[in-house]
Amino acid sequence: MDICKAINYAVSELKDNRIYSAQLDSEILMSKVLKKDRKYLIVNSKNELNNKQYLNFRKLISNRLKGKPVAYLIGSKSFWKYDFDLNSNVLIPRPDTELIIEQVLEIYKNKKRINFLEVGTGSGCIILSVLKEKKSFFGTGVDIRKECLQITKINAKKLKVNNRLKLIKSDVDNLILGKYDLIISNPPYIKFFNLNNLNREIKDFEPHVALNGGIDGLSEIRKTVKKSSELIKCRGKLILEIAYDQKNEVKKILKQNGFYINKIVKDLAKNDRCVVGTKI
Repeated sequence: MDICKAINYAVSELKDNRIYSAQLDSEILMSKVLKKDRKYLIVNSKNELNNKQYLNFRKLISNRLKGKPVAYLIGSKSFWKYDFDLNSNVLIPRPDTELIIEQVLEIYKNKKRINFLEVGTGSGCIILSVLKEKKSFFGTGVDIRKECLQITKINAKKLKVNNRLKLIKSDVDNLILGKYDLIISNPPYIKFFNLNNLNREIKDFEPHVALNGGIDGLSEIRKTVKKSSELIKCRGKLILEIAYDQKNEVKKILKQNGFYINKIVKDLAKNDRCVVGTKI
């Protein structure tokens, strides 16, 4: 079977299973199998696939039909300006989270050197993007899961920022050392009873530990803010990603822990998504 026919057949299957990104997904998965970019597929659409290539493609499509996200199937995801390796142990980076990077770069555009902490590194996409953009910054990443730290190490070496990165396997509650100019975090913030209502690609495949914010969705945010108030320097900044409906509660938590709220930043859908606070 040639490339074009294999893709068209896959697109039809995916559409029948209500996967609306069927064309894009099929092309990305074919590119993965052939180790070529999507332009190659267009120019060489009549090229015949060998048996191994076809079977590999069908295996990927079969997993996609079950709802497994493309990012996990190909083992990478673009975020900010870079491609990050990932696996099913870490959350798939979302475009909305790039707001954190934007805020860091805006706030510290005239600052040459800072020492900052990320709580919950996941794939490392946030902390490593900042380190890549700001050549004299030093970052510390903390996560409770060794699998996250392992993938962050891989991505740090890939981006050549590992010499300015320290990784710690710990719960944020157990951190006692250091005073940071900045703390950033995309903590779990989905209410426990809402986890089963998520899209099946998220619910069935992404790690719940990176999603579950407790009964009210705020348990990890409370913990992060409380500990940040101890670890952050006076006048230091805290930047958090939040759920679209958590603005008022998060502002209250920040104020209770000695933070002044600088601003709430909206995402592309005009939902409240990121809060910036200053330790006072």
